[in-house]
Amino acid sequence: MSSRSSDTRANRRTPVWCIGAALLGLSICPDRAHAWGMEGHEAIAALAWKYMTPDTRAKVDAILATDHDTLTAPDLMSRATWADKWRAAGHPETGPWHFIDLEIDHPDMAAACQTPAQGGGQACVTSQLERFEHILSNPASTDTDRVLALKYVIHFVGDMHQPLHAADHDDRGGNCVRISLGGPRTTNLHSYWDTAVVTEIDPDARHLADRLFDQISVTQKDAWQAGTPTQWAMESFGLAKTYVYDFNPPAGCDANSAPLSLPAGYDAAARTVVTEQLEKAGVRLAFVLNRDLADASVRARR
Repeated sequence: MSSRSSDTRANRRTPVWCIGAALLGLSICPDRAHAWGMEGHEAIAALAWKYMTPDTRAKVDAILATDHDTLTAPDLMSRATWADKWRAAGHPETGPWHFIDLEIDHPDMAAACQTPAQGGGQACVTSQLERFEHILSNPASTDTDRVLALKYVIHFVGDMHQPLHAADHDDRGGNCVRISLGGPRTTNLHSYWDTAVVTEIDPDARHLADRLFDQISVTQKDAWQAGTPTQWAMESFGLAKTYVYDFNPPAGCDANSAPLSLPAGYDAAARTVVTEQLEKAGVRLAFVLNRDLADASVRARR
């Protein structure tokens, strides 16, 4: 689930009401880079572990054992949140790596994300995942490069499954849309989807991963492993268009807008969508790591 002020392409300002809330110590304007919040990313990593082969698990452990960074604890679940902490620790240039801005009414993947090979332009979560997958799977990569790549791959697979990391309505990925939680409590649409719904399902990441694992059928697992990261991002975009923006909030960032009430049934639909997106992210992360960390002879035969 990054600050849009660091999005050099969009160059959108932080809304006035967000600044005021920050001064009052209210955490209602989360960083756009923080997909799913800590609990969601940790749950995805824990779920992925269950689907990794023994060989992949051993290699993940071996790679992480070479990492002496202290931004997070050294275990896999904690490292799943490292990319957010690194960006917040003074590396705003990595913010746009966490999402892809597909305009809700006119999605254009080519315009939203261009690789260096395409002449530069905006980096995004799909191009950065491809970049770090290449480093991770390359036998010639150094230990330092490989551990960095692993941490980003773990994180970015999760990011692209948060619907508001694949869609935008000129509202900073939902950060500008204030919604009412009943009484005086408000949050924003982005925070609602990446944190509030997840913790409502289960606030304990490890327990949540266990619950998700018990719900996933073999048929679902096999089906979810198909496709490419670009297709997975487009899935998330479709969910944003169909479910996230279902109540037709106005586009843009209006500092004077009143909090909006969510329609009946919205919470239940959000829980269903988020549950399946977390499940897909865990299954697909394991699939990506099993593929990227396969031994050289297996890779050569494919």
